[in-house]
Amino acid sequence: MPQQSDVYLGNPNLKKANTDIQFTEDNVKEFLKCKDDPVYFARKYIKIINVDEGLVPFEMWPFQEKLIKRFHANRFNICMMPRQTGKSTTSVSYLLHYAIFNDNINIGILANKAATARDLLGRLQTAYENLPKWMQQGIVAWNKGSMDLDNGSKIMAASTSAAAVRGMTFNIIFLDEFAFVPNHIADDFFSSVYPTISSGKSTKIIIVSTPKGMNHFYRMWHDAEKGRNEYVTTEVHWSEVPGRDAKWKKQTIANTSEQQFKVEFECEFLGSVDTLIAPSKLKSMAYNDPVQTNGHLMVYETPVKGRDYILTVDVARGISKDYSAFVVFDITEFPYRVVAKYRDNEIKPMLFPSVIMDVSLAYNEAYVLCEVNDIGDQVASILQYDLEYENVLMCAMRGRSGQIVGTGFSGKKTQLGVKMSVTVKKIGCSNLKTLIEEDKLKILDYDIISELTTFIQKRQSFEAEEGCNDDLAMCLVIFAWLVAQDYFKEMTDNDVRKRIYEEQKNQIEQDMAPFGFMSDGLNDEDNEIVDSSGDVWKVDEYGQSSSYMWDYK
Repeated sequence: MPQQSDVYLGNPNLKKANTDIQFTEDNVKEFLKCKDDPVYFARKYIKIINVDEGLVPFEMWPFQEKLIKRFHANRFNICMMPRQTGKSTTSVSYLLHYAIFNDNINIGILANKAATARDLLGRLQTAYENLPKWMQQGIVAWNKGSMDLDNGSKIMAASTSAAAVRGMTFNIIFLDEFAFVPNHIADDFFSSVYPTISSGKSTKIIIVSTPKGMNHFYRMWHDAEKGRNEYVTTEVHWSEVPGRDAKWKKQTIANTSEQQFKVEFECEFLGSVDTLIAPSKLKSMAYNDPVQTNGHLMVYETPVKGRDYILTVDVARGISKDYSAFVVFDITEFPYRVVAKYRDNEIKPMLFPSVIMDVSLAYNEAYVLCEVNDIGDQVASILQYDLEYENVLMCAMRGRSGQIVGTGFSGKKTQLGVKMSVTVKKIGCSNLKTLIEEDKLKILDYDIISELTTFIQKRQSFEAEEGCNDDLAMCLVIFAWLVAQDYFKEMTDNDVRKRIYEEQKNQIEQDMAPFGFMSDGLNDEDNEIVDSSGDVWKVDEYGQSSSYMWDYK
């Protein structure tokens, strides 16, 4: 039994700081062996809490041994793993080894929530308490969120945010379930913390996660696969876990869903269900690096003289949560292409018009369509009246037809830009789905594709999944609404609906034949359909039996 004076705060399982330990020859040999071999250390000395059996030795599976070996051999590790594979326990075992056998180092355990990080630290502390006294370093401080050891090593648990760790220096950072950290937080974190890590020669970063959409984790993983960064990739398949076979898969799918299984166990990056764009299409969309980057502006095709461009704008308040964004489209010919994009969550609305104007002028004085529900009206007004940019598109009310796009003042209730009504969004989303899935709009930008993977159905509309953004996606929705406008057809001499119809005419005719009537919807200026009985059917421009009324706020 240890002396009361030798234990930390009355805990008989913990050795307090500055306690002398008499090592036997076997202890010394074992200590050195554990120091050189973290797998041996984990297998022989780590204990974990099992749900059914309580405290048990950590019996590692082969892929867990491989993980620890890679953590030990490489500075930068990124691991993609299914749920319930012991990834957190494996990582914590290595972190404990690193803290015990290295002096004066700082370890950060970070997760998307601080409570999750503290839970991971709790697992590490449980394992530490069950180490033999001769292997323990003395305890200087022992808390829910941190612990300090006699050898100068410290371990801290916090949320993955720049604010939580700013000003601190780490020798090793462990990021748990990094795919679940919102993009803007992940970006801010790496911009502030990564320089302190990369400056050392032995410092490490370990990233472990199940995928969840095309986010920061997705990009880091694919950049690692392509050799664009220093991270070593490790992928674990669900079948590597003993007991998981075809029967287990079938049972799991029956209790959840096919889509959920693909995400959580097959590790597909399409983490959202009910996306506007079909998952099969999203999966095939590939991004490229921009040919030119200037601050928050990314250019995929530089302006070409004689080509036609349109720029659509979504405005935020510049308070770091949402982004002010615009997307530049080449509309000269099919397929339309995204040639540039801008996104900034800090730019003030008063300054945003100058950026829009500079880019619009560069792209052959591109037409600009701005969403003006909130402070977008201010941006459009500055652009039109203060900066005197002539190609700002306007909308006028036309009764049952709703908003009609033009460039000048005509009719009643004319305003700069377009107000995002239920109707505009519904039409825009519908058209966007068609454009992308029928390959009539080409997108190479990572951020746009990423937003589309989390642009999901909520009630009767589409918006960003919780914790995600849809500012760029809404720029695409505005554009997709615009292409159905008569003014756009006149401007480009290109009817999107007609083009897609002609390409699918045979299939549409086969689908409609059983109903006894057929209309191509192209030459019906009065929006009339005559059926086989001679009855006349009247519909609006988008096939609705009634029009939506505009609600001015």
